Amino acid sequence: MALSISEVSFEHHRTALGIGESAPRISWRFDGHVSDWWQSAYDIEVNRGGHTQTFHSNSSDSVLVPWPGEPLESGEEATVRVRSFCPHRHANTAWSEPVTVEPGLLTPEDWQNAEAIVSDRETEVNATHRPIYFRKDFSLDEEVLSARLYITALGLYEARLNGQRVGDRVLAPGWQSYNHRHEYNTYNVTDLIQRGENAISITVGEGWYAGRLAWLGSRNIWGDTLGVLSLLSVTTANGTRTFIPSDDTWQSSTGPIISSEIYDGEVYDSTQEIQGWDSPGFNATGWFGTHAVKFNKTVLAAPDAPPVQRIKERKLENVFSSASGKTVLDFGQNLVGWLRVRVKGPKGSSISFIHTEVMENGEVATRPLRTAKATDNITLSGADQEWEPSFTFHGFRYVQVDGWPEETELNTNSITAIVVNTDMEETGYFHCSNPLLNKLHENIIWSMRGNFLSIPTDCPQRDERLGWTGDIHAFARTANFIYNTAGFLRGWLKDAYKEQLENNYAPPYVVPNMLGVNPARSIWGDVIVAVPWDLFQTYGDEAMLREQYPGAQAWIDKGVLRNEVNLWNRSAEQFGDWLDPLAPPDSPGEATTSSSLVSDAYLIHSTELLANISSYLSLSENAEKYARDRTNLTRLFQSAWISKNGTVANETQTGLTLPLYFNLFAKPEHYTSAAIRLTNIIAQNKYKVGTGFAGTHILGHALSKYDEADTFYKMLLNEEVPGWLYQVIMNGTTTWERWDSMLPNGSINPGEMTSFNHYAVGSVGSWMHENIGGLSPAEPGWRRFNVDVRPGGGLTSAEARFLSPYGLVQAKWVIVDGGKKKGCDELFKLAVTVPANSEAIVSLPGQPVRGRSRESSVVVRSGVHHFERCLT
Repeated sequence: MALSISEVSFEHHRTALGIGESAPRISWRFDGHVSDWWQSAYDIEVNRGGHTQTFHSNSSDSVLVPWPGEPLESGEEATVRVRSFCPHRHANTAWSEPVTVEPGLLTPEDWQNAEAIVSDRETEVNATHRPIYFRKDFSLDEEVLSARLYITALGLYEARLNGQRVGDRVLAPGWQSYNHRHEYNTYNVTDLIQRGENAISITVGEGWYAGRLAWLGSRNIWGDTLGVLSLLSVTTANGTRTFIPSDDTWQSSTGPIISSEIYDGEVYDSTQEIQGWDSPGFNATGWFGTHAVKFNKTVLAAPDAPPVQRIKERKLENVFSSASGKTVLDFGQNLVGWLRVRVKGPKGSSISFIHTEVMENGEVATRPLRTAKATDNITLSGADQEWEPSFTFHGFRYVQVDGWPEETELNTNSITAIVVNTDMEETGYFHCSNPLLNKLHENIIWSMRGNFLSIPTDCPQRDERLGWTGDIHAFARTANFIYNTAGFLRGWLKDAYKEQLENNYAPPYVVPNMLGVNPARSIWGDVIVAVPWDLFQTYGDEAMLREQYPGAQAWIDKGVLRNEVNLWNRSAEQFGDWLDPLAPPDSPGEATTSSSLVSDAYLIHSTELLANISSYLSLSENAEKYARDRTNLTRLFQSAWISKNGTVANETQTGLTLPLYFNLFAKPEHYTSAAIRLTNIIAQNKYKVGTGFAGTHILGHALSKYDEADTFYKMLLNEEVPGWLYQVIMNGTTTWERWDSMLPNGSINPGEMTSFNHYAVGSVGSWMHENIGGLSPAEPGWRRFNVDVRPGGGLTSAEARFLSPYGLVQAKWVIVDGGKKKGCDELFKLAVTVPANSEAIVSLPGQPVRGRSRESSVVVRSGVHHFERCLT
């Protein structure tokens, strides 16, 4: 298969319309299995306004290479092609397919005289905000050559031009720390504009900006009025540019959406639909005017992340009656999104849809939702109609339907579940010979999908859905394998840093922060160091690491509350090993491991990571300083928590995992004995999980580090609670907040916090990828990667794939009968795929096959490589 360039991207954008960079870095992946191929040079061809330049570079770099020419201007389109060279001329690639890139509006001045406008209609400040409909007619005298719509909202928006929906984003512009970074979106609307009369129309709902958030019921956190800011830029055939800005010439009204709230759902009255309101020439008599409000355009930013979109459709699997006779829909999968309804019924009649994750006692289980209603209500028009909510979403598998009309059959044609999440590229794949582990991995993916909706949330169903920093700290290593999170987490981290500066240099518990100033806490605060480091390991983005460096420094130098010897202040409140399985249902922070021990261990780890980051950024003095700090803090930790014979003050699974994984013991023999004690504790606990947030995501890695992968296999395969497969055999289709969110008898855990869609315990995915699948980066960005399979757990085969910045990485293995010819009972056969311009370090288990594969570790370059080893 000839080598080709499969994809060209800019920064971390696969679709580069309206990006925020004027000189975006360029990356390309390779496709094809060419042996030992290494790039020696590349050409980048850039076409700007019909003028083409080719830039040559004698470099092996193919990821995030510098923009070769002059920076682009706002709205300037360029077309780019790339080709790569290697020392063997015949193996050079052809030119890639041309890809376009176009910045959005890079300065406040580029917005011309567009203003943020709101309706003149009076509203109740402390009540639910009814969505507002905005519109404006305009005319064009010439044929349209091109048109762009730049838009954001004080709330969430849907835009239309001449009766047609603009783009396929939903819940736009998403959720950001709006005071610091308020995203706008760019659309190519050339095909929607016409010569003559036109109309632009926009609906705005409250969303996160002004809606109710969290269990305290706070609302209007960033603003108390719904509005829109937009600029339509049209270039006509004669070269003239016409701007249609949002200003006080627009009109406004209300419409059929009575309310649409994040937690409570949407109320839609079809009898109040306004025919033609989004088309030219509409008679807007009776509509309200609009007026401008103060808006800081310096916080406007193009998105780093892909858009939130409708990703999948899920067919209805079953319709049944609840214990009380209610009609219930089952979609067979706990998902995040909403329903699409096709229905006809009597005019004025109403249907309600109550969304829940599970059933309990034969009824839809609403108690875990707490104060969230998660209910949509539609009043019918009397005609055939299709409806989806606009500004809400739900976490659900089951839906109770009340009021469904007899005129329409309730089936797969009338009801469909729409899966919604940020449209990240799926990069990871895992499969093995154990179907329960495959189901667990599938559940991990579904939980990530549902909780990566604009920001990384804790859960998607109850009155919370917040960007808890501790959760993503635990899960980032897994997330970065499954999906391309480079842009998604980069944008969120920008908000985290800004929020940190307003919270006494400590990252708040949730980002965006709607809880007010809160005290520093370990693990949750350590996110500002650990997540940039995890991102750097996967994508090798030094620019991202550099922009996050001040936040990492601020946390370690100023944010941590220290005692007299520079460890954590013992009086500081901590979440600690949150959701330790032995913690009471009503007190998830009461862990069996001291929160101070946990906090001190993470402080040392974060200090070490900061030293490593400083080194990668060539800040040698800082690297030396933080390395010294790490050494000094380790001695203090040993004095506080480890006896002279190496015993830890808390000999728990977490209490031993942290010093083992973070290298906190004083002597080599202490590690050996501590690893033995940890495995003994696990065995005594019948191989059940005994860790919470602090220990779970690194427990397996710690055991593998000390050659105890077999112990973790026994934990992973344990089907009793607390354990990962318990959730699978209890028919979970996502990962749960608590190990026993559902009790063995089918009842729901009595704790107030009981979600069936949390990704934190799915952090075990990273162990599965790296030990069963065998894949991990050997250096930041995957130019060199490890293939180190740890067979065990009775598995006879597995396959892991990762779409790295260089191309497809794959490890596929099987255990077969070696037979007399091979001289072994169990023969381990491994196939490794290495993409062009990268190399793999392959470590092989077992003993060499007679006369072959005598090395236990080998470095290979691009191509497909096969290995065999005797296991027994």
